[in-house]
Amino acid sequence: MISESFYPLLSVFEVALRNSLNQELTRHFVTPDWYAHFAVTPGLSDINRDISTAIRQITKREETITGPKVVAELTLGFWVRLLNAEYELILWKSLRRAFPFMPKNIRQRNKISMPLNKIRYFRNRVYHNEPVAWNFHFLETIHEELIEVLGWLNADLPGYAKNISRFHMVLDQTKTELGL
Repeated sequence: MISESFYPLLSVFEVALRNSLNQELTRHFVTPDWYAHFAVTPGLSDINRDISTAIRQITKREETITGPKVVAELTLGFWVRLLNAEYELILWKSLRRAFPFMPKNIRQRNKISMPLNKIRYFRNRVYHNEPVAWNFHFLETIHEELIEVLGWLNADLPGYAKNISRFHMVLDQTKTELGL
C-alpha cells in the first residue's frame, strides 16, 4: 500500500521533469528534434545510446518517429542523467532554466542532480515492486523532497501533488496497524 501511494506523485514528477527538460533542450538546440544533435555533439555521443534505444522501440511498434514519441519513450534515467556532472559544461547553462522556481541562490547542478538521482532510485524500487517500507522517516523525507522538486519545476505542482497524494493517510494507517 505504501508503494502504491507514491505512484501518483512519481508519475507527476516524471512527466513534469521530462517536459521541462524537453522544453529547454528544444530551446538549446532550436528544434523539437534536439535528440538528433546528441550523436554529433562532442561529449553527448555516449548518451545517444538511450536515444537510439528509444527510436528502436518506436520503430518496433511500427510507429512514425516524432519528437514527442522520442521524448515520451526516453527513460527517467536518461532525463536525470542529463544533469550529471559529465554534461555540466555542455548542457547545464540551458537545463538550469528547467527549474524556474528553485531559489536562485541554490540553483546549482549538483543541488538538483542529487535529489533527482535519489528520487529516481526510489522510483525504481517502487515501480519494480521492491520493499520500501523499511524506514518510515525515509519515506516521509522522500515524499517531502518529491513535493519540493515538483515546486522547482512548476509553482502549482506542490499543491496539486498534495491533493492527489494518499501517502500520509496510508502511512498513518500502516503505523496504526503495526501499533506504532
